[in-house]
Amino acid sequence: MPWIIDYQLVLEQMHHQGMRCLYYNSGAFGFKEGQETRILGFVGPVDETIRPEMKDRVRRVNEPFEVTLAALARRIWQEHIGGRAWVMPKSHWAHELEHGSREWMAGVLEQIGLDSGLLTGRNNGAAIEFSDQEGERFELFVRKLLQLLSGSDFMIVFPGTPIVCTIHHHKQLWWVSSDTQWMELIDPG
Repeated sequence: MPWIIDYQLVLEQMHHQGMRCLYYNSGAFGFKEGQETRILGFVGPVDETIRPEMKDRVRRVNEPFEVTLAALARRIWQEHIGGRAWVMPKSHWAHELEHGSREWMAGVLEQIGLDSGLLTGRNNGAAIEFSDQEGERFELFVRKLLQLLSGSDFMIVFPGTPIVCTIHHHKQLWWVSSDTQWMELIDPG
């Protein structure tokens, strides 16, 4: 069953990995300024908002986009990264449950086995942790986020591993790593 990782523990883990929080109390993390990274986006529908300099880093996926992307995220995690996966809002839970995703988020959390009341009112990006035995629940959660997000984004991090993934509300997964080897596993070129 997925469970909640308190935000203070999330911050400690991410700082230990050499990452920084991009917005106060959020689940948005990035690599330190000046640190070289590689970016790769898996994209569903055509999106004219993608910057021209990012076009060569985009890999198109087939329809149904949300199903394909969620299965891809699970496969990358379980076949290449391993360990635990944390999913958190790039804003905070109070925003998602009371404003941004109010109509559907509580129901989706219940579908994966979490009581939404445990996250309601948290003005931080506490993580939902999935063990490597919870691939189906992880995939369901990622798919629902891809289907239903309209203005917010979420982040997947892998404790102890220098790679993160943004679940973008335009039906996209954007992977970033400071380690070329991890990115080559995801996209051998």
